[in-house]
Amino acid sequence: MAGYMPARADFIEEFDNYAEWDLRDIDFVEDDSDILHALKMAVVDIYHSRLKERQRRKKIIRDHGLINLRKFQLMERRYPKEVQDLYETMRRFARIVGPVEHDKFIESHALEFELRREIKRLQEYRTAGITNFCSARTYDHLKKTREEERLKRTMLSEVLQYIQDSSACQQWLRRQADIDSGLSPSISMASNSGRRSAPPLNLTGLPGTEKLNEKEKELCQMVRLVPGAYLEYKSALLNECNKQGGLRLAQARALIKIDVNKTRKIYDFLIREGHITKA
Repeated sequence: MAGYMPARADFIEEFDNYAEWDLRDIDFVEDDSDILHALKMAVVDIYHSRLKERQRRKKIIRDHGLINLRKFQLMERRYPKEVQDLYETMRRFARIVGPVEHDKFIESHALEFELRREIKRLQEYRTAGITNFCSARTYDHLKKTREEERLKRTMLSEVLQYIQDSSACQQWLRRQADIDSGLSPSISMASNSGRRSAPPLNLTGLPGTEKLNEKEKELCQMVRLVPGAYLEYKSALLNECNKQGGLRLAQARALIKIDVNKTRKIYDFLIREGHITKA
């Protein structure tokens, strides 16, 4: 596509651009032998075949509109992803059929894909017991809402299944209820000195406890972090530190989405133990 000259409708550099070099030293003279003359004619025939291939490629480019590559790519992107994959696969066969037949082939498969998707959607409605389009709109709205709520879930649902301290759960739920109702939290956050700290987390029976050393167990108890979550955070921080050659606290906080104070304690602990280094 490079080097196209619209005014001349031709390219600066041709396909098989050095085909003429094979003819530069050929000279037909009267005293050539029959074998030498036949060899020279064979070289000329080969050159003609290379010219025909050059013209054939130009014809494909002209007939299929491949000069305007930008327009060609925009037309391709209007298809769904599945049809785009088919378009990419069938592109090599465009030289066999004409441009109109090739476009009809792609359009027919795009229409088939749309029909199959619509049939699948109607079958989903029928399976859900929906018999009219008014109910279908309500169904689609509720389905979209459910998907959005599922995406909003945080790591809390994954962590809570490991927590066996019922008093800590009740305390957290009461505090959240006070915040949601607009009241002051039942646990005062005014000063660190006057605040009653939560009791250490009991690690008995929690998955992953056997993989921790004594210092790590003490950290999980004081930070109230389940061993499984701690091991995941530790692995993520170690991998990032190895990639970057060091790790800053801000990077650690961006990497693990938990309470910033817990993140700092984990970060300081790993620094102190020599697992990671500061950037």
